[in-house]
Amino acid sequence: MKKYNFNAGPSMLPREVIEATAKQCLDFNGSGLSLMEISHRAKDFQPVVDEAVALVKELLDVPEGYSVIFLGGGASLEFCMIPFNFLVKKAAYLNTGVWAKKAMKEAKLFGEVVEVASSADANYTFIPKDFAVPADADYLHITTNNTIYGTELRKDLDVNVPLIADMSSDFMSRPVDVSKYNAIYAGAQKNLSMAGVTIVIVKDDALGKAPREIPTMLDYRTHVSKGSMFNTPPVVPIYCALENLRWVKKQGGVEAMDKLAKQRAEIVYGEIDRNKLFVGTAKEEDRSLMNLCFVMAPEYKELEKEFLDFAVSKGMVGVKGHRDVGGFRASCYNAQTIEGCNALVACMKEFEANH
Repeated sequence: MKKYNFNAGPSMLPREVIEATAKQCLDFNGSGLSLMEISHRAKDFQPVVDEAVALVKELLDVPEGYSVIFLGGGASLEFCMIPFNFLVKKAAYLNTGVWAKKAMKEAKLFGEVVEVASSADANYTFIPKDFAVPADADYLHITTNNTIYGTELRKDLDVNVPLIADMSSDFMSRPVDVSKYNAIYAGAQKNLSMAGVTIVIVKDDALGKAPREIPTMLDYRTHVSKGSMFNTPPVVPIYCALENLRWVKKQGGVEAMDKLAKQRAEIVYGEIDRNKLFVGTAKEEDRSLMNLCFVMAPEYKELEKEFLDFAVSKGMVGVKGHRDVGGFRASCYNAQTIEGCNALVACMKEFEANH
């Protein structure tokens, strides 16, 4: 039976990316050594980092004055690195879910934090709008996609302070005006690579202004100055990211990814809205194109486990919703196919016909 991967992360990668990375794990560039055992300072590996950086800059049209670095620790480490490096006196945070709340918690260790708006009272089912950002804030931090609740901010905000964004789960899925941001960071295991590497795009002249001593490993300037090679980087995930960036470019870039995301969402949300058994959880105008969340309609609540078991029997992998919200979640990152979405819809229709 064919499997369709809807895992929220680590998540689906294009098959050709997996195969290309696996090939290099057996013999890297004909060296007779595995990618997993070469030195990160080997002459053959530096071009991997250089090309990956160049592709990020090309695909997102990154302006001059920004650096692209590859780090460890996931977005969770960035939650503290961001205020460590950028918070001078006051930071503004938009609270749109669990990860935004965790980022805000870390920032409070470094200075004043203003929650400009929150959708917590509505179980994070929408993205707050028309909020005011303090003019004296050092930055506004946003989480562009909320994997647990299925909401997404799919445009660059116009605010009077620099933006910082956690784009872990929609990075490279759409065009972005990088010039509006002091930093963009993303754990790679959603749209870019396997787990183990975090990508950061940082504005160079925004660094070095925080009024504190920053530990060497937590200072972005350390990694910018050493080209992500201050310490041993996650070699295999970086190579996997390179192959995926090549794949994105070959598909037509982030514009093509954006178009495909909308096509997938139209298919799946269309069935969620049509099918009598299911209800979408997020407000329609804020629905995520990456994590499509839905539950059983109230009168069919008792069928939840039965549908999950049925979906698994039909080859749907990872459709169980996050434990905080229950229900179901179809994660449709860049590598998800139209075929996969149609297969899920067929599964939902068959289950409806059976009830």
